[in-house]
Amino acid sequence: MHSSLHSAAIAGASSRLVDVQVDLSLGIPGFYLVGLPDHACGDARVRCLTAIRNSGYALPSKKITVNLAPGDLRKEGAAFDLPIALGVLCSAGLLPCPDRPPLVVGELSLSGDVLPVRGVLPIALEARRLGFETLLVPEANANEGALVQGLRVYGVRSLTEAAEIFAGHSTRAPAAPVAEGLASASVDLSDVRGQGTCKAALVVAAAGGHNALLIGPPGSGKTMLARRLPTLLPLLGFEEAVETTSIWSVAGRLRPGQGLLTERPFRAPHHTISVAGLVGGGSPPRPGEISLAHNGVLFMDELPEFGRAALEALRQPIEDGEVSVVRSSGAVCLPARFMLLAAMNPCPCGHEGDKDPRRCQCSLLAKESYRRRISGPILDRFDLHIEAPALNAAELIGAPDGESSSKVREKVERARARQRARFAHHPGLYANAQLRGRLLRELCDATLQARQLVGEIIERYRLSARAHDRILKLARTIADLDGSALVHAHHVHEASSLRCLDKPVEGPAGPALPALPAALANAFKNKPPGNPPGPTEEAP
Repeated sequence: MHSSLHSAAIAGASSRLVDVQVDLSLGIPGFYLVGLPDHACGDARVRCLTAIRNSGYALPSKKITVNLAPGDLRKEGAAFDLPIALGVLCSAGLLPCPDRPPLVVGELSLSGDVLPVRGVLPIALEARRLGFETLLVPEANANEGALVQGLRVYGVRSLTEAAEIFAGHSTRAPAAPVAEGLASASVDLSDVRGQGTCKAALVVAAAGGHNALLIGPPGSGKTMLARRLPTLLPLLGFEEAVETTSIWSVAGRLRPGQGLLTERPFRAPHHTISVAGLVGGGSPPRPGEISLAHNGVLFMDELPEFGRAALEALRQPIEDGEVSVVRSSGAVCLPARFMLLAAMNPCPCGHEGDKDPRRCQCSLLAKESYRRRISGPILDRFDLHIEAPALNAAELIGAPDGESSSKVREKVERARARQRARFAHHPGLYANAQLRGRLLRELCDATLQARQLVGEIIERYRLSARAHDRILKLARTIADLDGSALVHAHHVHEASSLRCLDKPVEGPAGPALPALPAALANAFKNKPPGNPPGPTEEAP
């Protein structure tokens, strides 16, 4: 006898339909599994036959042939155990096969229990897209699959229970989506003492989705600041949460019984991470840290200590919001739209610029070698680079100052709302950090004085065209925080003050402009974005 039912295989961060075809025929008894299975999938012959026997079913002594179609798609993992076992029972006449069988995934233990698997959420999304009405999954994955509306999802604990639901003999109700509230944030921006410039810079970065680099000595609070950036970002929308949860499901990072992720991810990989671990890879390809940080924050502490190959591999994902992983078996595209936040010391010992010059013993050659570990193209990916000086005693023993994360998030969400309204006719844009080329010129809406000031800064500081775009984008974000429809000169001043690596250079054309990154950073420290311009600035 022959039977056919449906399952699914993970392909990158999505899934593909797999037909499980089972045939029982006369011949030498045996179990033959074909369809390009890997070792874990190939072991299903042992798990399935033992689970069927231990669940109380008696199979006839026949030749069992199982084909997983399409045959050119690599099948990996043990998620095909449950559909194979149900197909064998149907072909043996021990279980009636419905006219419209459900899509089934699940791993079997030798006792017949159904164990959790990876990637149930993208499988459920694919099942709805293909018109399936019912999905059978392990009970530990039921909350995850129930997030997809328009699909009946049943969580099963054993092969016997799955067989009853499969044949339509069970009266159980399908799983209902679990409404998970936001967990109370364990960190808050108001916990950070001092570092007014860095706090203001994080607000700008969150409002515009800008990448940022913090430069300061050990103990200045760079990591503490970084861990509070997700608390400033807008809350996850449902579609964003489904995207993020799907990636974590494929990577096997969801806890048993966990449903929708409700907080933006924060990933902080160690500097010894490999290229495949950072951007994704392996065979079959799995999501890396940049994909796990999708719709969230990727924090790279001690940036110069990361391998050169790993850093250079970030260039394309930062620009495109996705990464293509190519293997001999095919290519997959993994989403990787994240905010990059990095931190580094000013020199190998970390004490350059300290009040006591004797603390830094690094030679000039050592400092240059340390900084050259980060290539120019990677530095160009950071819209903001801010100095985080060491705290003095008064700041350390004083009370926490500044606004809470919830109040700052309200400002960020208002700025993001202005950006969404501006991008209404440009689908795919969601933040100022994405602006480039013609769209940057069209949507920045800068005054003539502001554009002239940007040009003067670029000319006098001898900066690149990419730096010009970065300053203009930052100024646009600061104007959004200020509630201004136009970018004014004081917004450009504040933007240039948030780029401490843009050092002024004396040139033959005349004296250089004042050192904006140093002079205005101090003024910005006690001036949150949105204050009115000073007397020497252009009035809005």
